[in-house]
Amino acid sequence: MAEGTAAAKHVPVMLRRCVELLTPGIAALREQGQIPVIVDATLGMGGHTEAILAADSDVVVIGLDRDPQALELASERLAVYTGRFRPVHAVFDHIGEVLDQQLPQIAASHGRAAGTAGILFDLGVSSLQLDEAERGFAYSYDAPLDMRMNSSADSEEITAAELLATAEESELRRIISDYGEERFAGRIAAGVVAARAKAPVTTTAQLAALVDAAVPAAAKRTGGHPAKRTFQALRIAVNRELEVLSAAIPAAMDALDVAGRLVVLSYHSLEDRPVKRAIAARTSSSAPVGLPVELEEHRPTFRAVTRGAETPDSQESDNNPRASSAKLRAAEKIRDDRGRGGVPQRATGRRKRSA
Repeated sequence: MAEGTAAAKHVPVMLRRCVELLTPGIAALREQGQIPVIVDATLGMGGHTEAILAADSDVVVIGLDRDPQALELASERLAVYTGRFRPVHAVFDHIGEVLDQQLPQIAASHGRAAGTAGILFDLGVSSLQLDEAERGFAYSYDAPLDMRMNSSADSEEITAAELLATAEESELRRIISDYGEERFAGRIAAGVVAARAKAPVTTTAQLAALVDAAVPAAAKRTGGHPAKRTFQALRIAVNRELEVLSAAIPAAMDALDVAGRLVVLSYHSLEDRPVKRAIAARTSSSAPVGLPVELEEHRPTFRAVTRGAETPDSQESDNNPRASSAKLRAAEKIRDDRGRGGVPQRATGRRKRSA
């Protein structure tokens, strides 16, 4: 696929604001004599990474993605930044391990210490995955029910079709209710179980038809296609998205250097909730209620940079439908995580600093 085609598949959400939020962390590490490193934990088509690299000639970006196709296409797009862009095939809850490997290499290649100046998450399914009919993410195409973000031969995830074939009715109901917030989850799960007793449910069109039949007509008059929530639920379950996210955000906060920033874009409440919870835990005191003096180890290790969640302006929402539901949260590390359940800084060739 041509580079221009790859770039056209993804319109980065709140692009200027994301770069703006990451810039102070980059500047702080540079002032300390370090190579500022940004981790784009959800590389996708590389739109955010391209903007970060273009904005600062000193920064290095490590781009993570579990989708080999996304890594290949983003690498084509970012070939001009060879030496400052480092693609890595990994799920983002392995961010600590990736940095343990990459930071010493970056430090060695630049002849000075490297530090983590920022980590960006742009959550949810990418435009590439939605637009590739054969990936089975969209109910608008008839395709095999895959839904794996990593559909390569080494993927450990089962496909959506395999999940529908093997899960008990109660488990299907839980998945569709919890991850899709679908009030007709019981009817949909029962419909799937009845259908698979006759023939396997293996295509997006089959599943969309089953959902359509299970949802009462009155409930289909508003809210878009009735299969939307069920497809979301299965995608989340297949890729363990919430489980991975709940581990990844604290790991990312641990991995940041002091003055480094966490920036997260989420698109529905299920994604936003663990992000909000993790930031709240690190930006508030851990001192027991009633303690007369707040000891150093109980003081917050982060400060919130955004006031609650920021949202796109009306112009961006109109121009980019994917942006309409976006919520942006950011926080800055103000001291090491020692004593707050974090991990000590790793031996990566970085200079140690006091908070």
